Parts: sequence; structure tokens; C-alpha cells
Amino acid sequence: MDRPRALIVGCGYVGRRLASQLNVDHSLHGIVRSTTHLQALRALHVEPLIIDLDHIDYRDLPPACYRGGVIYYFAPPPKTGESDMRLYHFLNVLSEVPATLIYISTTGVYGDLRGAMADESLPPNPQTDRARRRVSAEEITRVWCHERSVRRIVLRVPAIYGPGRLPLERIRKAEPTVFETEAPIINRVHVDDLAQVCIAAANKKDARGIYNVSDGNSYTLTAYLKRVALLANLPPPPQISLDAAHFSMSEEFLSYLGESRRIDNSRMVNELDVKLRYADIDAGIKASLAEELLYTNQ
Repeated sequence: MDRPRALIVGCGYVGRRLASQLNVDHSLHGIVRSTTHLQALRALHVEPLIIDLDHIDYRDLPPACYRGGVIYYFAPPPKTGESDMRLYHFLNVLSEVPATLIYISTTGVYGDLRGAMADESLPPNPQTDRARRRVSAEEITRVWCHERSVRRIVLRVPAIYGPGRLPLERIRKAEPTVFETEAPIINRVHVDDLAQVCIAAANKKDARGIYNVSDGNSYTLTAYLKRVALLANLPPPPQISLDAAHFSMSEEFLSYLGESRRIDNSRMVNELDVKLRYADIDAGIKASLAEELLYTNQ
């Protein structure tokens, strides 16, 4: 009997954590742009495919890698424009179809809700080109999957944290954040919980459509930075006004400060039967710090 196939497109930080949770009886392939992590991928039983998605050709991707299986698409859109032509070209060079396409989008498609709650019924209202490219990508997957009768799942994901993805360097450098009363409400998910949501979505055969992903907590950016600092035994970051931040912070960082929302994850929890390992943010931060320390000491 053939092993179940899974192709991870963009087999980086999240893709490798997903691979570590998938059963070893899977036939796993992962698309990467460089040779940097080939040894790590093979240790996870992933056969790497070195492909530049901006110049992909149908001959680069044998259909045996994904035929009748699951494609997990983690690759980001291009950094310019309002459409994700990278995704469009990838899908249209596939000579056969998977059974399921799981696309990782962002909760940024909801735009600024001034702290209000967003569930999947809320229409997207992207306010940055970055978010518009994600809305474009969601529509590209909808049309492509509908025309080919492929089961489509879109996971709208907030900020991802985990080992190697804590703002420790920022805190050590005493980079300022904004006053907590002016800070936006943000949502996060631990990388290992995101990986298990991906697997649950693939395994739940009646799952389809859009799912918000988060740990179920909503807190300000400043509260999060203070919590990481406390648990890492570091001084809390200095705080400045939002007006002052416009003179000292990057344009990209300021774009995140301009959006505030709460993410409803009840559909994910109830329909995918997900039991989060790190619904408690302190537990997630502590586990991430412990794993970083383990690798530092090896």
C-alpha cells in the first residue's frame, strides 16, 4: 500500500516543525530555495526539492510527490504588488492534483478592527499591500480548487512564536515599545500548535473552507513583550508614546501597530477537534525558552 503523500511548499521554520509531527510512514517532500537545511530535512524524513518558486517549471515537480495527497503551502507571497503570482504559477504547473490543499494565510486580512472580534464570517478588509496579497492568494486557491474538485482549507494565522522566534534580541537591546494603553491587541500561536492544526485539518475529511488559528488569547503587544522579558529574566522594554514611535520605529513595525483585533478560534477548536498544547501563553514562552537553552548548550 502506498504511503500517504505530503508536499510542504516552503519547508522553513513552520514546515520543519510540521514535518517533525507527521507520521514517519508518510512520503514527505519539501520545497526549499537553498541547500542550507538539507541535512535537517532528511533527518526529519523529508526529501528536499530545491526549487525557486518564481521560476518553477512543471519538470521540477514530479507528480508522485503530491498526487492524491496533501499540499501544505507555506511560501509567502512576493514582497511587492497586490497579487500572489508566485502561488498562481505554482498551482498552474502542477500536472496532476492533490486531494487537499492547505494554504497558510494571515489574520491580517481582517484589517484594523479597533480591538473587536473577528470570526470567519467577517469579510476581509485588508489595509496593507501585504494583506492584499494574502486575500489575492486565498481567491487564487478558491478558484483553482473549485475547478479541479480539490478540497481546500485556508488557515488564517496570526503572529507565530516558538523556539528561535521570541523577541529576545529586541528586549536585550532595550528597543522601545509603545505605552500599553496605546498598544494594539494582538493574537499569537505557538509553532507546534500551528503544526498540529495543519495535521488536524488534513485528517478531518469534512474540513474545508476558512479557519482562524490562534491560541485563544488576545493581549497587547506591549504586554507580550513584558511577559517574554519577565520569563527570560530580562529587563522590561522601555515604553514610548505612539507619536514618538513614528520617529524611531521602522515602517513595517508601525504597520503592525496600526491594526488591533481579537481572533475567534472557536471553529478551529470545535470542528478540527484541536487541543492546544500552549493555550497558556506563559507555558508556550517557557517551553520555547527551554528548547532554545537546550540547543545552546549542546
